[in-house]
Amino acid sequence: MEKEPSKKDDQNQGDQANNSSLVQKIQQLGQSNVPQAPDSNIHVLSIIGQVEGHVQLPAQNKTTKYEHLLPQLIAVEQNPKIEGLIILLNTVGGDVEAGLALSEMIASISKPTVSIVLGGGHSIGVPIAVSADHSFIAPTATMTIHPIRLNGLVIGVPQTFEYIDKMQDRVIDFVVGHSNIDGEKFKELMFAQGNLTRDIGTNVLGEKAVEYGLIDGIGGVSHAMVKLNEMIGDNNEGTEEQVIQ
Repeated sequence: MEKEPSKKDDQNQGDQANNSSLVQKIQQLGQSNVPQAPDSNIHVLSIIGQVEGHVQLPAQNKTTKYEHLLPQLIAVEQNPKIEGLIILLNTVGGDVEAGLALSEMIASISKPTVSIVLGGGHSIGVPIAVSADHSFIAPTATMTIHPIRLNGLVIGVPQTFEYIDKMQDRVIDFVVGHSNIDGEKFKELMFAQGNLTRDIGTNVLGEKAVEYGLIDGIGGVSHAMVKLNEMIGDNNEGTEEQVIQ
């Protein structure tokens, strides 16, 4: 005679399925909703490792796939329960166009956004960091500013260098337009010689990044949360005033 499955067995199977789904989500997307409160009005977006664009990187590389982040940003904009966005950055850089796409999307979100550079916000991580409404950097974090580089086969013709120059201008214009750094100062840091061992450019520490106007302030998670909640409050007050009028 076969034993009928009990409610406890069904519950155990359900827990196993949920755990399996959670593990799969962590492995594939590098994210989990476990630390977040169910009624949280703030979404946390992590950009860790190398920003992966149109070309898939080797399996041993720690990457953030931009095609995973774009739908999340759309969901943040559409979800009325989410009132603010925090971007956590610890990246070595990566694909230029993918990084610019993420930067443009973050900058175009109507809800308050705050970024935190923890560890490093190098290369294309610079425009991502400044794309938020307000930016913080940890005292020990650094940001590497250097010219654009190309990997793989490069055809040595004037058109190639013109293409690189135009792409570089896109990065410079975005950073200068979304931060308080002077354009000439940013170019000076980008093309500086003698600061980087195997490249031209500058490695900027946290306090210097604030001094140059690249980042808004020194701080970490608590500072970002206080600032974001303050911005959410101001945003809600502005919405209420519009409704009254």
